[in-house]
Amino acid sequence: MKEISVVAPFYNESESMDAFFKTLVPILKKAKLSFEIVCVNDGSKDDTLEKLIKFKKKHPQIKIVNFSRNFGKDAALTAGLDFAEGECVVPIDSDLQDPPELILDMIKKWKEGFDVVLAKRTDRSEDTLTKRATAGLFYKVYNMLSEPKLPENVGDFRLMDRKVVDAVKLLPERKRFMKGLFAFAGFKTAIVEYKRPERKAGASKWSYFKLFNYAIDGITSFSAFPLRISTYFGLLVTALAFARGVWILFRAIFCGIDVPGYASLIVAILFLGGVQLISLGIIGEYVGRIYVESKNRPLYIVKDVI
Repeated sequence: MKEISVVAPFYNESESMDAFFKTLVPILKKAKLSFEIVCVNDGSKDDTLEKLIKFKKKHPQIKIVNFSRNFGKDAALTAGLDFAEGECVVPIDSDLQDPPELILDMIKKWKEGFDVVLAKRTDRSEDTLTKRATAGLFYKVYNMLSEPKLPENVGDFRLMDRKVVDAVKLLPERKRFMKGLFAFAGFKTAIVEYKRPERKAGASKWSYFKLFNYAIDGITSFSAFPLRISTYFGLLVTALAFARGVWILFRAIFCGIDVPGYASLIVAILFLGGVQLISLGIIGEYVGRIYVESKNRPLYIVKDVI
């Protein structure tokens, strides 16, 4: 067993790979621990795999897990945890926005007795204003609706003891929100802070649309409250409709019947129609998750391990 495993998903990261290994390997050697680097090639369409094989010839500590196609980052992280053999495991992005230098601080905390060491971003000035605002909104909404709570501005970059990794591997769901699964495992936790640098090379694979869908996956994975919102709102609309009916009856008895317009009727119909569609969409999200889980398909398919 290695003392430390670094898990790095790769998807079309050919441009950033040279800088990544040039930075990471000396730091791991400086830690004076036996190590391995588990590189998960998530169906890259560029020459990422060829470069990984080239780096493995230079650094035998590299283990390459090659997917048959693209399965997504959470599946790649899951595979990395499955193939990692270290006493502690550190998931890290290959774009160097997760500074490898922080691993040395994480190891110190781990040796002090902490089972999980989180890397928390204290400065996100390299992100756009929109991304900072939406990220802040997500954490507030998620933590308001879901359990367990997510620490703000903490991504997948962290150190986990072997018993934490084994606990996460026991969680069987197919639609995986790794930040939530990590938080669900619990254990004694420490935090190290850092300022996130700019991406060294390549481009982010996360569009705002993908991030929005990922946020929905996260909330529906750990909370049934959106379903209750539909129930509460339905009760509210029913109560208002009843009150309105009583008011109309009162006016008809004591004031006579006036000639109503149709504008308010159309607005009410469209409004309630929209509410019904939103409610059906929320229900559909949960039914879809049940459908995916019931098929029990594998999270990923490994073409080969190099």
